[in-house]
Amino acid sequence: MANPTDNQYQCLIDNKDGYNFGAGTFLHDLDPQTRKMIKQDRPKASDHDFICSEHLVAYRLRKLDKMIREDQRKNQQIHQKMHRVLEDDNYKIIDVGKKLDSTLTFGQKVADGVAHFGGSWPFVISFVAIMIIWIILNVTHLFGANFDPFPFILLNLFLSMVAAIQAPLIMMAQNRASDYDRMESQNDYHVNLKSEEEIRLLHAKVDHLIQQDQPNSMQIQKMQMEMLASINEELALLNKKEEKD
Repeated sequence: MANPTDNQYQCLIDNKDGYNFGAGTFLHDLDPQTRKMIKQDRPKASDHDFICSEHLVAYRLRKLDKMIREDQRKNQQIHQKMHRVLEDDNYKIIDVGKKLDSTLTFGQKVADGVAHFGGSWPFVISFVAIMIIWIILNVTHLFGANFDPFPFILLNLFLSMVAAIQAPLIMMAQNRASDYDRMESQNDYHVNLKSEEEIRLLHAKVDHLIQQDQPNSMQIQKMQMEMLASINEELALLNKKEEKD
């Protein structure tokens, strides 16, 4: 409320008269959140009412406290979600190679050895060399050897036996490789799932920092500047009064 003759205003909060324009402001000049807080305490207040700087600073401090509490609550919620995700993780990452090696039987070790040697160049070279020596001995009758004449039926029998024995051993090794791949894929799936959840929470935290914390920090700085400006205006008015006196 104002006295139009001497431009003196009455504070909405304490109903004291004698405030000049520089000692406060009107509600319509305030930000919506601060104006809403004042109207919650003074339901009959209008946008044209005047509030002095002293009480305005108190409301602005309440607003700052509310903003800080909201930011802390939001950050606490994100931290709790992150903590809950980490606590609910009962799956332990498995060292697949170490676990499979510790459960190997003698037969599986033999199968791995056969598969490893059967798929190498030394096996191919040595096998071809044995076949060539076998054929030369039986064709040339070197050292009187003629135990498998042409068409080398015994050699074909041995080749069939080697293939028949080697094939299931290689399949056993391949089954172990499949078990390794399956366990490794389970580990990868769990790690990816856990990483995705953590990344989603980190995105939520970053979004909160960008969309709320930074604007709130800027708004807090703005309010601090406004409060400092109000204090400077009051100090200037006091200095003028002292000079007049």
